[in-house]
Amino acid sequence: MPDSHLEFEKPIVELEQKIEELKKLSSSDLSAEIAALTKRVEAMRRNIYSELTPWQRIQLSRHPERPYTLDYIERLFTDFIELSGDRRFRDDKAIVGGFARFRGKPVMVVGTQKGRDMKSNVYRNFGWPTPEGYRKAMRLMHLADRVRVPVITFIDTPGAYPGVSSEERHIAEAIAVNLRDMFQLRVPVVAVVIGEGGSGGAIGIGVGNRILVLENAYYAVITPEGCAAILWKDRKFAPQAAEALQLTADKLLELGIADEIIPEPFGGAHTDYDRAAEQLGEALARHLTELRRMSGPKLADQRYEKFRAMGQFVEVVSAAPAPAATESAGE
Repeated sequence: MPDSHLEFEKPIVELEQKIEELKKLSSSDLSAEIAALTKRVEAMRRNIYSELTPWQRIQLSRHPERPYTLDYIERLFTDFIELSGDRRFRDDKAIVGGFARFRGKPVMVVGTQKGRDMKSNVYRNFGWPTPEGYRKAMRLMHLADRVRVPVITFIDTPGAYPGVSSEERHIAEAIAVNLRDMFQLRVPVVAVVIGEGGSGGAIGIGVGNRILVLENAYYAVITPEGCAAILWKDRKFAPQAAEALQLTADKLLELGIADEIIPEPFGGAHTDYDRAAEQLGEALARHLTELRRMSGPKLADQRYEKFRAMGQFVEVVSAAPAPAATESAGE
C-alpha cells in the first residue's frame, strides 16, 4: 500500500501491518498464520475495490499520491518542451503545456497540475487555474492548430480559482473564450479526466472530440461538497451529493458524456504509475488514429455536435385517463 491511505482502506492497512509484524518474529514458524492473513487481505481488497461508492471513487480521484499531468507526460511523451505565459499577465503554474512527441508523432499537451506537499501545492495553486492559465492553454491550442498537430488535455482540478483576483481578471470570460475557440479548432482534440473534473475549471480545457475518463476519476458541474453546501446547507452530506450528481465514470459513459473509461490498476492509479500510463497510452493512440483520418472541418463539426447532444432528453406525455362513466340523471 502507498504511504497515504484513505478511510475505507484502513482495514486493509491494519491487516498488512499485522502481516509485517508477524514476518519480523523469527522465534517461531508463523507461515500458516501469515498465509491465512494474506488471503484475507486479498479477499478484503477485492470486496472493497469491486464495490466502491461514488464518494469512495471521489476520494481515490483526490488521492495525494495519484499520478498528475507531469507524471503522465514523463511516461507517455518524449521531447516535451514546456511553453509558458499567456502573453497578457503572467504564467499560471496550475496549467502546464507544450509540444511533445507521442509515439513518434508531434502533439500539443496541456493539463492541470497539482502539488504533492504544501510548498508545491502553493506553487501550483492547489490545481486551481486562474484566468491566465486558461489563456495560456488557449494560446497553446491555437499554436497547435496553426501547425496542424493534435491537442491532448489532461484534466485534474476541483475547479477554476474562485478568488477576487480571478474575478478581477475575468475568469468567466477566459473560460467562455476557451469554449468558443476550442469548438473552432481544426485538429483532433482528446480530453482525458485523470482525477478531478470540477465545474468550469475542467470544461475550460475539456472540449474534445473524445472525452476519456479514468476509472476512478469524476466529472461534474460542481464538487460534491459544493453541491451539499447549496442543497443541504451542510458539507457533511457530500456522499449523498456524490450519489445524486451521477459523476462517476460509469455514469458518464451511460449518459454519453464520456467516450471511454480507462481502467486503472487494481486499487487505483496511485498503486502503479507505469501500468496506469500504459493503459491510458493505448487508449490515446487508438483515438488519435481514428481522429487523424478526419478533415479539419469535420473535426470541428463532430466536436460541436457531440456537445450539442449532451443533456438532450425526450419528454413523454402519457394519455389522459378516460373520464369515469357518470350515472344518468334518471337513475
